[in-house]
Amino acid sequence: MSSDPYFHPVSGFDLPRFAGVPTFMRLPHLAPDHPRFGDVQIGLVGVPWDSGTTNRPGPRHGPRQLRDASTMIRAQNGITGLRPFERVNCADLGDVGPNPADIQDSMTRITAFYEQLVQEGIRPLTAGGDHLTSLPVLRALARQRPVGMIHFDSHTDLFHSYFGGTLYTHGTPFRRAVEEGLLDPKRVVQIGIRGTAYDMEDRDFAKSVGIRIIPIEEYFARGYADVMAEARAIVGSDPTYISYDIDFVDPAFAPGTGTPEIGGPNSFEALAVVRELAGLNIVGADMVEVSPPFDATGATAYLGVSVMFELLCAMVSD
Repeated sequence: MSSDPYFHPVSGFDLPRFAGVPTFMRLPHLAPDHPRFGDVQIGLVGVPWDSGTTNRPGPRHGPRQLRDASTMIRAQNGITGLRPFERVNCADLGDVGPNPADIQDSMTRITAFYEQLVQEGIRPLTAGGDHLTSLPVLRALARQRPVGMIHFDSHTDLFHSYFGGTLYTHGTPFRRAVEEGLLDPKRVVQIGIRGTAYDMEDRDFAKSVGIRIIPIEEYFARGYADVMAEARAIVGSDPTYISYDIDFVDPAFAPGTGTPEIGGPNSFEALAVVRELAGLNIVGADMVEVSPPFDATGATAYLGVSVMFELLCAMVSD
């Protein structure tokens, strides 16, 4: 595979990284009406929306901060040597404009945007936004058939409802996705689950439909390489979605998120688990729940875009 130089990022040797208008990884920005939109193979998309948040808001500001932090991303993966921008045409496709006063309208808008990408054969790499963002994205990507999923998080996001019957929050997206036939539960694995709980309803649901949950204690006991080998076996070679909540990482390394849980992986493992995805049939991926109001130093956003770069490398790997 080779890419068109038009889609290569601006080098820090040509323009200082603190200069210019920030785009994801300094890539060209193409709106859907751009004449070269159809040449894009992987599109980086912002979804600045957190209406599914039930406690500390802020991820609506995530895409903007992630874009700014991403100017530090360079062209080559320092561990694998992969140069993803030379393999496929990548571009920043801008933000999906949400309706912050209406959850259902926002999800309709998000799904419609991603349906354009599906129609053009563009695989999306999304920057959220809270975790409810994944549901309308999956409605577009899995319209024809359910997909598998590898989900990095400290929470399952499998609850039925909140506050006596609210079905759409950042704690319910994958329950809805299973119910709507977007996810094949027997090809879903959730890694890093931990923290105090209201009850076991989410885990009981997972067990009833065949979702594999790997709690943090098992993750550390086995090591990330062994855990990821099992995750790869679960999803197999069929189409798979990757969803990465930044609160998968211990808040010592990623404090800028709405629902932090102590006792998680460090920043090295945050990247290492994604490298283990290489070669899977990845139809899309997201990085969610980066919350700038709780990210005083910007370290969470920089870790978030570093994970996004590793996700991009996994999406283009053979």
